[in-house]
Amino acid sequence: MAIDRHDNRETLEEGEANAISTEYLRADLLPSKASARTKDLLNQYLDQRILFYSRQSKEKIEEIHQKTDELQNAMWNEILPFARSQPGATTALIVSGMNDVLNSQGYVQAAWWNRIPYPAWALMAAIAVCANLLVGFGARNFKRNIGLFMIFPFVVAVSFFLIADIDSPRGGVIRIEARNLTTLKQNLTPKMNLNNTSSTNH
Repeated sequence: MAIDRHDNRETLEEGEANAISTEYLRADLLPSKASARTKDLLNQYLDQRILFYSRQSKEKIEEIHQKTDELQNAMWNEILPFARSQPGATTALIVSGMNDVLNSQGYVQAAWWNRIPYPAWALMAAIAVCANLLVGFGARNFKRNIGLFMIFPFVVAVSFFLIADIDSPRGGVIRIEARNLTTLKQNLTPKMNLNNTSSTNH
């Protein structure tokens, strides 16, 4: 259960990076000013998405959520006038790409909220306690080999730790890393610098 959720979160992170990358390319279809503004907003948005995957305090997480919402509204409002004034196949492509960017963030957030439910934890704990009691009951006449019977509680404890760690995408040892988003950022930075240089020269 925890591993499936972990794999799903990693897949969604990849999908989010692909959506942002695709819309960044489609922004070239917009008029020059709108294109530059949309790309700049996407770049800022990418920064916030990378921060989302990092270990942050609750206050910082709330700040990231707020900034993300603001950027989403700004990006949508940037393409909205173009979509209204010039409906067509090209416009539909741009709007669809931006919709994918916004939806991908929602899918990621839903996946991070989708944790192992408390009743499942309670059931696993009850099973572990009962199993350890049975092992302890069977070990009462085997004092010489008592060390062997400590292995089972240790294995159960390690298993619980791994499950809890995998089920916590931001904290713990095994975390969801923004590898695809970070790679995208590294690829877009030279392009952004080139565009800024070109704008300055003009």
